[in-house]
Amino acid sequence: MKVTLSALDTSESSFTPLVVIEFAQDVKEETKEWLKNRIIAPKKHGGAQLLFRPLLNKYEQETLENKNLYLVGASKIRMLLGAEAVGLVKECNDNTMRAFTYRTRQNFKGFDDNNDDFLTMAECQFIIKHELENLRAKDEKMIPGYPQAKLYPGKSLLRRLLTSGIVIQVFPLHDNEALKKLEDTWYTRFALKYQPIDSIRGYFGETIALYFGFLEYFTFALIPMAVIGLPYYLFVWEDYDKYVIFASFNLIWSTVILEVWKRGCANMTYRWGTLLMKRKFEEPRPGFHGVLGINSITGKEEPLYPSYKRQMRIYLVSLPFVCLCLYFSLYVMMIYFDLEVWALGLHENSGSEWTSVLLYVPSIIYAIVIEIMNRLYRYAAEFLTSWENHRLESAYQNHLILKVLVFNFLNCFASLFYIAFVLKDMKLLRQSLATLLITSQILNQIVESLLPYWLQRKHGVRVKRKVQALKVDIDATLYEQVILEKEMGTYLGTFDDYLELFLQFGYVSLFSCVYPLAAAFAVLNNFTEVNSDALKMCRVFKRPFSEPSASIGVWQLAFETMSVISVVTNCALIGMSPQVNAIFPESKADLILIVVVVEGIGSCSYGS
Repeated sequence: MKVTLSALDTSESSFTPLVVIEFAQDVKEETKEWLKNRIIAPKKHGGAQLLFRPLLNKYEQETLENKNLYLVGASKIRMLLGAEAVGLVKECNDNTMRAFTYRTRQNFKGFDDNNDDFLTMAECQFIIKHELENLRAKDEKMIPGYPQAKLYPGKSLLRRLLTSGIVIQVFPLHDNEALKKLEDTWYTRFALKYQPIDSIRGYFGETIALYFGFLEYFTFALIPMAVIGLPYYLFVWEDYDKYVIFASFNLIWSTVILEVWKRGCANMTYRWGTLLMKRKFEEPRPGFHGVLGINSITGKEEPLYPSYKRQMRIYLVSLPFVCLCLYFSLYVMMIYFDLEVWALGLHENSGSEWTSVLLYVPSIIYAIVIEIMNRLYRYAAEFLTSWENHRLESAYQNHLILKVLVFNFLNCFASLFYIAFVLKDMKLLRQSLATLLITSQILNQIVESLLPYWLQRKHGVRVKRKVQALKVDIDATLYEQVILEKEMGTYLGTFDDYLELFLQFGYVSLFSCVYPLAAAFAVLNNFTEVNSDALKMCRVFKRPFSEPSASIGVWQLAFETMSVISVVTNCALIGMSPQVNAIFPESKADLILIVVVVEGIGSCSYGS
């Protein structure tokens, strides 16, 4: 017998809570009732057909705060049908990977009608998120009770509720028992070991697991560079020009490691099922708006927005703004060089120990300014990319990443290229690279992990005291968990984490031949980064919604592009070295030709 969504019961009063919706204070009851009815309504009537109830009953709401917290869940059958709708891929009894269907559910490994563990909690939360985000306005003109919150056909209801401040946040709950098991095998014991990537994937989803898998792989890939760099640094510390051998090793290393990662990534995602998880047509992103119409390709009703309007916004507004920011970054860089000249002149005039320390001050100040500018620009890039109104989440991410990478690359590396190829000062290049790398790593550890963890610990103590003081008969465990998690910071995705690794890869692959300790510092940073990132995922931030991924996405292309730039840069540095110039003392044309050929071989071997 075929089970349809219309046959499901959405009136269950007790269910396993998976997702929390927090309304603003003093939200009108008619608004809550309207959203509840849309969430529990059948799919054929434009609803999500999920389960919905308040965290507190009427009596508890009279005696406790936090009256605006609501729980969302779904029945087992609804979850299974939702898994089919989103295209989850599961392992069959014959060990093949296939898209799950409810009709053939008995053919899938681990499925049992009496077993609720076939879908992980992360997968269930992903299904609920998908359904909530695709609740769209049909004939409503406004949100009931809030005439200023206008609606039009095709507008995402959840997006409008969030942007209007009616809904504060929507977040998935942690599974405390499963989380404790994961922590015990992940980061609570500081030991050199592989991470439990499959367990991370089971709890947080493929996107998070791929980031930690890449972080682990990249860290181990840096070890050969660190091992070679340490003695190289010790024995030729004062001879800044003897970098040809290390630069040659850089050429090979930066090309090979990304090719090896692609194979390992494909093996992981095939085992998880996401490599084969195909969506015929990606759904419009929640922030996309337009006039409701029929998509000519899919035949589905969805918001439509003219592409020429988007292109005008990109080329007439976003592009000039990015160029203006790049110019400002170069202007700040020239101020930094003026400070370097001032500090050097002061040191030459006095020659004291105090002025020798002062030589590092301009680089430290510049490194801090770079971090501030990167973060401010990130906010502006997010606003512009959202304003461009991209239909697909993938298009939104690609445009955002492109804006951020172009600015970050110029902001972080322009000074190093200027020192290397214009000033040709290898001593200053080594000093600047070391200062920028170490300062950025320290700042990232403080801002991203230590500070949020300290603030979260303080909040956790306050929540526990409040719950222990309660005298009413409630489920204190669930109540405490929801209250604690709702005040946690929101994890905004792997963007910043990949960006940090991208910049680190640039520092190591581009110019580490003149500062061989760069890889060693990167390894040390990444070993602590694994544990600090794991800590913030488990204890600092709310649990993020799971997102299926088949790869690290556009970041693979970003790292490959950096690798190509690294090949060209190291070939140029080799061509500038005194050792190579000594081989061709008369004919510079032969030297240039050889450098070009080596660059071409490196680029071609990478492309193949």
